[in-house]
Amino acid sequence: MASQNLRTPGPTPLPPAVREALARDMVNHRGPEFAAVLNDCVEGLKWAYQVSEHDMVILTASGTGGLESLVANTLSPGDKLLVASIGNFGERMGQIARTFEVDVTQLDFQPGNPVDPQRLEDALREDPDIGTVFITHNETSTGVLNPLRDLAAAVRATRPEALLLVDGISSVSSVEIRPEDWDLDVVVAGSQKGWMVPPGLAFVSISPRAWERQSQAKLPRFYFDWRAAQKSAQNGETPWTPAVSLFYALQVGLQLMREEGLQQIFARHQRLAKFTREGLSELDLRLLADPRFASPTVTTAYLPDGISGKGLLRTLDERYGVVLAGGQGNLSGKIFRIGHMGWVTEDDLSAVLSALKLELNSVRATATAGR
Repeated sequence: MASQNLRTPGPTPLPPAVREALARDMVNHRGPEFAAVLNDCVEGLKWAYQVSEHDMVILTASGTGGLESLVANTLSPGDKLLVASIGNFGERMGQIARTFEVDVTQLDFQPGNPVDPQRLEDALREDPDIGTVFITHNETSTGVLNPLRDLAAAVRATRPEALLLVDGISSVSSVEIRPEDWDLDVVVAGSQKGWMVPPGLAFVSISPRAWERQSQAKLPRFYFDWRAAQKSAQNGETPWTPAVSLFYALQVGLQLMREEGLQQIFARHQRLAKFTREGLSELDLRLLADPRFASPTVTTAYLPDGISGKGLLRTLDERYGVVLAGGQGNLSGKIFRIGHMGWVTEDDLSAVLSALKLELNSVRATATAGR
């Protein structure tokens, strides 16, 4: 079998320097060596998030843990939360909030489409008691990038003091986002995406408005308490035992990002996304996402009629070492997904497209011969 070409929307491949960092020995996580790593990571994350006034908290958790921390730190039982959902991960946020007995209003949009700013405004006008809004910036289940700046403006025009929570797990580090300039209160990201780090760290940027809400929120929290994390960070520590190796990896990943430059990173992801979409179109595959809002980090396409998604993905892996992702939720068995975030080049994606072409041609030829 060929060497693996991992093109899932996360986890993403690791550069050699990151893999080397993961092999470093442990240090005392209450000592000065780890404090230096933690402080460097926090500063690097603020650079990548393009924030100066908002605080940054790092949690040892997956992205979903970061999302749970949004709920636990900003809401109280019975609070009204508007979840604007364009796919599986918007739905997940609604599930998390309902688990904590939050009153959720879910505004759903058809797969492949972004949130409509006017519908968002209308939903807020219809219920003046909604004080918190959640939006997924980049929905990896459908390959759609929400027009977050426009959506934030719609929220502020309708409900200026509402708390705006953002899932930036598959966008921050790869796509332009400005929490302070766009008036986003909380933005969560995850290490296994464009940061080029294994799964296990969640990053949270927190505005002064969000800190004020956190001081009033009454949901139970312990491990995911932002205030505890912020207080410990001032002493160069985390409140609970951190994933030390992942911090090593993050420090190096951020160094690599700084060397490339943010604007260059954003432009590269746009270029790779365009390359992938054009390649799939040449294979006569129908794309799911509205082209105007197609994600720079993951591309989704419908499976051709009569082709098994599981069978295609298994064959691509076994014959070519190409690992793609299938659909989630209602899209399971209907689409496949190609991740192109983090440590990836046109050559990696060319190999994916070539393998797809060979397999699709083979399946189509077999189907034609059997008629």
